[in-house]
Order: sequence, then structure tokens, then C-alpha cells
Amino acid sequence: MASDTIDPRQPSFGLALVPVILTLMVLGVQLFYFDDFTPHIPLAIGLAITSLVGLYLGHDWRNMEEGIFRVINVSLPSVSILIVVGMIVGVWIASGTVPTLIYYGLKILSPSIFLAAAMIMCAVVSVSLGTSWGTVGTIGLALMGIGAGFDVPVYWTAGAVVSGAFFGDKISPLSDTTNLAPAVTGVDLFDHIRNMFPTTIPSMLIALVIYIWAGYALIGQSEVSFERIESITGALDASFVISPWMLLPAILVLLLAILKQPPIPSLFAGVVTGAITAMIAQGASLHDTFTFANSGYAIDTGVAEIDSLLNRGGIQSMMWTISLILIALGFGGALERTRCLQAIIDKILSKVHSFSGVQTAAIATSTATNLVAGDPYLSIALPGRMYSPVYRGMRRSTLNLSRAIEEGGTLVSPLIPWNAGGAFVITALGLGIVEGNYENLLYIPLAFACWLSPIIGIFYAWTGFFSPMASDEQRRDWREHDRAVTDLSGYGYDDPFEGLEPPVEPAR
Repeated sequence: MASDTIDPRQPSFGLALVPVILTLMVLGVQLFYFDDFTPHIPLAIGLAITSLVGLYLGHDWRNMEEGIFRVINVSLPSVSILIVVGMIVGVWIASGTVPTLIYYGLKILSPSIFLAAAMIMCAVVSVSLGTSWGTVGTIGLALMGIGAGFDVPVYWTAGAVVSGAFFGDKISPLSDTTNLAPAVTGVDLFDHIRNMFPTTIPSMLIALVIYIWAGYALIGQSEVSFERIESITGALDASFVISPWMLLPAILVLLLAILKQPPIPSLFAGVVTGAITAMIAQGASLHDTFTFANSGYAIDTGVAEIDSLLNRGGIQSMMWTISLILIALGFGGALERTRCLQAIIDKILSKVHSFSGVQTAAIATSTATNLVAGDPYLSIALPGRMYSPVYRGMRRSTLNLSRAIEEGGTLVSPLIPWNAGGAFVITALGLGIVEGNYENLLYIPLAFACWLSPIIGIFYAWTGFFSPMASDEQRRDWREHDRAVTDLSGYGYDDPFEGLEPPVEPAR
């Protein structure tokens, strides 16, 4: 076959930038000139431009197609979670689970500490579930309703939800991204989690203080409209059976997470339990529950806040996001297969040789990959593979790298609207960006924990704090497993294997 005989050329740095720059230009025209927040076609055009560059370099279409679909295939578990979360949202509203959470939240939570409580709740649930997306689509949705009842701006609530959900995901051993980062850098999962605490804890504490301050500044100094809260809780009470028993679907999912069951079957168990609850407690028919799971829930309570919040969910509500993810992943796969991203990274590495510079570059590369390719998995896997030999050549533990790519990959993902993470947040929380509610994009700077962590990580890189050297055990592991090591002796770095005892010869 032709794909077996071709020997594609490596792109130059300038050529590698062409598809990236042209795609960003088309994306800018769509978003800012046409004022149309639908990035699908610009990213599809970017995929086509990258494919033309690949043909010019000597790739044939079959070769590029293989690269495109390989990256898409890696993301299918997350797409599956999206589908199940869409079902959960529709069914949990119909079952009364989400309305009950909103009802009790308005009755129990203090408005002034609501934002701080929202962040903590999402962090705890996300650690338990191992999925930020599942947390945003369930607990996050309920918190949006509670925030609306307290008259908290939508973007403040969304910022707190995103901060907690994605930080919980970052340190959960059940999370796919938390497992991916140590896998591509060759470190132990729990060592990786422990090494993220120095950036995770300070950024969460800073965010917590800001949310407490904002709660008192936004609500504590003004009159809370208890009449409005009463109208919302009254409408919920009139439209649904409100009872602690309605929380059983959520409790079941949390219990399965604590028992470390896989996220997709655990979430689907929540769908089934929610459907049964909807039929028994709320009087829905079996066909109704099928409709809610596929097309979402629909209700007219007469209270605008409740109707706008509860008229959502279903698999079909996720199709906009899923189609965006598939196109963005295809674009990222084409960039990887044509080695355009590698050419850009190689250029960076040719200019940066200090640990602080490389650590900063790793965070920036993960962030840029998120920005351009729209895929959090590629933003972790590609820099992780590319930078690992450089860290070994510096005798630096690749734990530094695994933390860097989580900060630039996992945490930045929800802050980019056309990224898989950002698109999901916008859809699941009903921020209405597509409808022109662009002010709700303010959730991005208000998701403090997500962008503070990379900044703290860069600070550590330049000060030397929490930036471990490789241990003798790690260096022996590199040698025994023949890990790739970049020769940096020309820049003053010692042989990473110097000082280790000779390898033991196998017995004959």
C-alpha cells in the first residue's frame, strides 16, 4: 500500500505554524466578526488546511486519516460520559432529584457563603466520581438553580462550580486525565497526585477566600429577596414531590464512586434509578422517561428562573458539544500526525535549556495545545511524550512534568470555550453563549482555582520550590526500562546515570 512506502518530510517551524495561524484567523472571524459562537466549521477548515499541509509533506490521506481517528478513538470514553450525563440531567430533573437539591439548597445554604460552599461541594463530588464533567452536569446544574434563587450572577456560580469540579478531577485517582498524565511521563499515580498538592492546595485556598469575600460583597451587603426564593421553592413544591427520598439516585452514584466502580456504569446506574424514581414518585410513564433521557425535560411552572433551568437535558442536548469535540479532536489528530505540533515543540526546546524555562514551556505548550487543538487529552499526551526525555537529561524528576501538563491541560480545558471541556461547561450549565449571552463567559476569569494553579506552578519553577530532582530509584528505572533521554551535556548537564551502580548482569 502507498502508506507503507511513503517517507513524509518533517515540517519546518514556519510551515508547522501555517495551519495553526490560519485556523485561529478563521476562528477569530467567526467568533468576533460574525459574532457567532459556533466554532465547528472553523475547526473543520483547520483540519482541511492541516491535511493539505500533510499532503505537501508526503503523507497520503489514509495515513492522516489513521492519525485523526486514533486521537478520536482515545476520547470515546469521554464522549460516552457526555451521552450518559445528558441522560442523567433529563432524568434527574424528571425524578425530582435536581429540584430537591435546589429546594433544600435554598432552604439550608446561607447566601453569603454559597459560592465557597459550591466550590467545596463540587470538589468533593468530583474526587468521588473521578469526572469533572459528571459533577458539572449533575451537582453543578443544581447549584446553578440555587445561585439563581439567591440572585447570584450566573457567571459567578459557574466559576465556583468549574473551580471545584475540575480541581477535584485533577487529584482523583478515578479520573482519566489524572491517570493519563503519569502514564505518559512514566511516574507512579499516587506520587503524581501527592506532587500536585503544592499547587492544588494554595490555589484552592486562595479561590475559597475570594468566593467568601465575593459572597458577602455580592449578597451579604444587600437585601436577599426572600420573596423571590419563596416563589422558586413554592413552584418546585407545586410541580414535584420534594423529599429526601428523591436524592437516592445521587446517593447511589456517590456510593458506587466511593466503592471505586467505573464512572460510566456508575453514572448509568444513576440514570436507571432516576427513571424508576420518576415513575414511582413523580408519576411519569416509561415512555416519558425515555423521552426525558433522549430529548430532555420540559415544564412550565410560571416562574421564569425555574423554567429556564429545568427545561434541559437529554442526549440530544449534548450533540452540539459532541460534534464540536469530534471535529476538534480530528484537527488535533491531524496536527499530531503531520508532526506540526512536534515541530513547534522542537523549536521551543532549541531555545530553552534551563529547568525553569522548560517547566514554563511545558505548561505553556499544554495550554497552547488546548487552545489550538481543542482537546485536553492531546494537551496532556503530546507534551508529556515530547518533554519527558528533556527532564531526564536534566536529572529532574518527571513528576515536575506530569504536574505541568495537568495544570496546562486538565485545568485550562474548561476555560477555552471551543475546547471539549469549555464547550461541555457552557452546554451543561446552560450559559447560553450560543444565544448571545456573552457576559456569561466571565465564568472564565472567575474560575480562580483553574488558572491560579499554573501560575503557582510557574512560580515554583523559577524559585526552585517543590521542583524535585530525580531520585536514584527513578534514574535506575529510566536505565532499566531504556527510557528516552536527551543528551544535554553540551549545556552543562551531567550524565543522568552517572553515580549509579552498574546494572546487574542476569544470571546464566
